Amino acid sequence: MAPNNAPALLDLTIDNITPNTNRINSQCKDQRLTYLMERLVTHLHDFARETRLSFDEWMTALNFLVGCGKISDDVRQEFILLSDVLGLSLLVDSINHPKPAGSTEGSVLGPFHTHDAPTLAHGANMASDPKGEPLLCICTVKDTAGKPVAGVKIDIWETDSTGHYDVQHADRDEPSERCVMESDDEGRFWFKGIKPVSYPIPHDGPVGKLLERLGRHCWRPAHLHFMFEKSGWDHLITSLYMRGDPYETSDAVFGVKQSLIVDLDKVDKAAAEKYDIKEGSWLLNHDFVLTSQKETEKLRDEKAVEALGKLGLRMKLVDHLPVPELD
Repeated sequence: MAPNNAPALLDLTIDNITPNTNRINSQCKDQRLTYLMERLVTHLHDFARETRLSFDEWMTALNFLVGCGKISDDVRQEFILLSDVLGLSLLVDSINHPKPAGSTEGSVLGPFHTHDAPTLAHGANMASDPKGEPLLCICTVKDTAGKPVAGVKIDIWETDSTGHYDVQHADRDEPSERCVMESDDEGRFWFKGIKPVSYPIPHDGPVGKLLERLGRHCWRPAHLHFMFEKSGWDHLITSLYMRGDPYETSDAVFGVKQSLIVDLDKVDKAAAEKYDIKEGSWLLNHDFVLTSQKETEKLRDEKAVEALGKLGLRMKLVDHLPVPELD
């Protein structure tokens, strides 16, 4: 054996570098990490062999990743943006949070959620943009049996009327167009904001240049972000998209699902008086349906076993995650 009991490497070639890398990584005591690294190395090496990856292309990719790191900070997360535009964010969310029929589907978190949003009372206005078109949102949170879910923490955020999140403004001194609320005993919450607008994702960095090279646009359809949290319930990150938006079918980050496309109405006289908002303002009514953590775990396990079986893999689930089934 080699020093530190590491497996001895063989005479390395194009064909055997992969099993050699996996052999030396197999010293890890964590079954899940060993499996993840084995599959990652295998797919990366197969990609290089299949494409006959050139040295220049490899260095371009490395420099691209370095560029993503350099432009990232607490406000701008270029790697999250990269995951979004590659469709990986939505894929991972869909795998981890499968939804039974009738429940609210998830969408992408995006790179602009913050943890400093103010907690507001029902009916409060979370927007400070005077140029935005007023919007009243009246929502409920229920379970799959139609019963209200009280005490759910709800993060809500959107852009201003120019299509920018507050953190994108250099002179930001406090949160705007975002808030935190809690559903009441009847599962209700309501608030005022502004009508969402289409906007481009940040495209002045490496991800934007990649989209340009790929001939893709950088626009997202108009939407409102929501995140629901309560112990015992599956963590839901989702968005509601305005029907008829020109980018509804070509979202740059693949966030749109048909069940999340909504219609806006107008506030009538009775609602204007009840909710203290101008008659004729935009109105959004929506019922969100949450699933319990147990419901989601059961469905995730079932789908994992089914998917792995189709791939012909002998696996077992440990803490709801697959690892190889060893003889």
